[in-house]
Amino acid sequence: MSRAAAPFELLPGAGDSPVILHVPHSAREIPPGVRAGILLDDTALARELDHITDAHTAALADLAAEAASVKPWRFVNRLSRLVIDPERFPDAREEMLAVGMGAVYTRTTDRRPLRPADTDPQPLLRRYFHPYARAMTAAVADRLAATGRAVVLDVHSYPTARLPYELHGDGPRPPICLGTDSFHTPPELVALAREAFAGFGGTGVDSPFSGAYVPLEFYGTQQRVTALMVEIRRDTYMTEPGGAAGPGLTLLASALAALVDAVT
Repeated sequence: MSRAAAPFELLPGAGDSPVILHVPHSAREIPPGVRAGILLDDTALARELDHITDAHTAALADLAAEAASVKPWRFVNRLSRLVIDPERFPDAREEMLAVGMGAVYTRTTDRRPLRPADTDPQPLLRRYFHPYARAMTAAVADRLAATGRAVVLDVHSYPTARLPYELHGDGPRPPICLGTDSFHTPPELVALAREAFAGFGGTGVDSPFSGAYVPLEFYGTQQRVTALMVEIRRDTYMTEPGGAAGPGLTLLASALAALVDAVT
């Protein structure tokens, strides 16, 4: 985890595609300076990364982009969410602060200390969170200018068994969970996703995770920006926790490509 990595990457798609596949939690990379502020030893950190990382979701987005009739754009976080979580609110609006998992985590998935409780999040927010947010905002604005709309499809995965940090993990855990936003997720988008993933044994909505990522500049104000979170239960495509991908990855990529084509 000492190798230098770009914080994030925008991978171009077709000029007439409104779709951005957003992959925020697929990486395990932690810069050395950030690692120094983490309390876990190497063994415990590797175990935590196994649980918290949405493993293979960047590869899933890559496969789907290549399979789609009109290639979507991809915005990929190249650093672990243990550096910053780009999908959290960076302020008191974030409900996950209750378990030490705001934009800068201070607790692990099993609620043990990850960083000192009095850690000042601002240096990490300035170095990593705000540049990420600005770049994602620019990517969405570019799709709006080019096509008149933007569709953000968030690509996530989640564990088969509930982890202690989950605030709403007592509900159903279907193979595919679709997270929605009351303003940015039209019913038609949910219907298209249900159709695309119909072959995976069940598609639920907003359980165990809800919401969909939209840059704050457009959040709650710009209806031409639509969004959907696709949460894939990990046993459908990989060995848990943190293991290799299986044949389910290719099947899921085909389904995601079908969703991209449908919304394009």
